[in-house]
Amino acid sequence: MSFRIKLGATILTAALAGSAFAQAPATKPTRIRGEVVSLDGDTLKVHRRSGDTVSIELKPAVAVSAVKQMQLSDIKPGSFIGTAATAGTDGKLTATEVVVFPESARGTGEGHYAWDLGPNSSMTNANVDTVVQSTSGRDLKLSYKGGSNVVTVPPNVPVVTFTPASHSDLAPGKKVFVVATPAAQGAYVAQRVVVEKDGVVPPM
Repeated sequence: MSFRIKLGATILTAALAGSAFAQAPATKPTRIRGEVVSLDGDTLKVHRRSGDTVSIELKPAVAVSAVKQMQLSDIKPGSFIGTAATAGTDGKLTATEVVVFPESARGTGEGHYAWDLGPNSSMTNANVDTVVQSTSGRDLKLSYKGGSNVVTVPPNVPVVTFTPASHSDLAPGKKVFVVATPAAQGAYVAQRVVVEKDGVVPPM
């Protein structure tokens, strides 16, 4: 792989990570999760989990990425991760998914904030300080600017990292995670897209 291709993939991954996992700006983007219905020119139609179908403007320059599986054992002290988690009645966090960022994207969206994968859902983008085996999986002690927490990652939770993809991967039936901004008449404009590839569905 040439230096130019490697650089392009790194920039794409970092840009995607920034849009997908950074804290929401003043005009909050919409996170669209669902299944590709069609891609016709610059119009991507997605059937959302909520049951409706939305149209998303997908310009040629919009980054498209995918994810590939990693093992829970691949998470080491010093890794920089993003993990969605839910808080129990005791306040303890249990992960529902983990994304391991490439070193080039370290620091992306760093912090702990609300997420939209269900009640009491949060996202933590942070450095892994320690990894401790527990009866429920692995306990990750995480630190970020302004705080720290501990997240338990059960053995069955998906652990992934980013990998390159293209618009041609947006085939009907493929699962997608889209970060988009609302446009006129209920449509959206895509900022970043993560698509299912090689059977690995975006868990975020």
